[in-house]
Amino acid sequence: MSGSDVTREGVQGARPGRDATTGARAGRRRRRRGRGEQPMVPDAQFSSYYGKPVLNKPTWKPLDIAGYLYLGGLAGASSLLAAGAHATGRPDLARVAKLGAAGAITASLAALVHDLGRPARFINMLRVFKPTSPMNMGSWLLAGYAPLTMAAAASDVAGRYRLVGAGATAAAAALGPAVATYTAVLLSDTAVPSWHEGYRELPFVFAGSGASAAAGLALAAVPAAQAGPARRMAVLGAALETALFQVMKRRMGMVAEPFEQGRPHQLLRAAEVLTAGGAALAALTGRRRDRGLAVAAGVALMSGSAALRFGVFHAGVDSAEDPKYTVVPQRERLEARTG
Repeated sequence: MSGSDVTREGVQGARPGRDATTGARAGRRRRRRGRGEQPMVPDAQFSSYYGKPVLNKPTWKPLDIAGYLYLGGLAGASSLLAAGAHATGRPDLARVAKLGAAGAITASLAALVHDLGRPARFINMLRVFKPTSPMNMGSWLLAGYAPLTMAAAASDVAGRYRLVGAGATAAAAALGPAVATYTAVLLSDTAVPSWHEGYRELPFVFAGSGASAAAGLALAAVPAAQAGPARRMAVLGAALETALFQVMKRRMGMVAEPFEQGRPHQLLRAAEVLTAGGAALAALTGRRRDRGLAVAAGVALMSGSAALRFGVFHAGVDSAEDPKYTVVPQRERLEARTG
């Protein structure tokens, strides 16, 4: 049963004046009627037919899809870093970023195809062009972006066709922000409560997370003399990711609970610590040209970005399994429209 089915049934099955209000709201209403009156109806227990969830939880493989989310962010932000390094004469940084973008998007596509089961299913999504479908538009985006990253990296490594390589680098950078954030739009377009309700901030959270990962890769592999842009990207990306994630959770209210429970909480707490620690170390490497410190900062930033994507993925799955995260927000929206 989908979320829209729940809303439709709630409207059609309503009987004015006869619906039993339960929970804290019912308690307040009963207290207004009489101070000594005791509640006769217990608090609501959210369940569904035969104990099954209201929504079918996502069947995506965690390693494939959470990895796909992470690698897409790393690739898109790396393309931006590569274009900046190319334009400012930092060849080592440009090469690492170009190779990182090409490698990450290739692995991301491999993870997606592995989850789909066979490559033909990805190719079939390119048979139509549907701007209203995030999945379809994402498929076209990846189909255009991946060859650009490979051309940019190949030109840099071979040292030939530099004009073609520069054009591919610039074009990949132009698509990079969309590649880093469209997966957040894809998640938000589902009926999964803890993904759907984060639609406003989640793209910015993923943008910051992708920037942190790309900066981490560069810090771990590039000499400190050329890593200045990566250090600045690390600090800005970590700040954007951390701040917007907290804003998102406060705005979501009850639907943010899965982020604070169980395995998602552990992963997201680890992401917070690793990202903040990595950003602090990255800033420190600007003063102390310590190679070991830079590598530690890079590993922490990449690990923190991965932990965030896995935490968000598992929180969404958990929210789909509990009916209250679907039913309560729908009731509140219905009451707001009718009240």
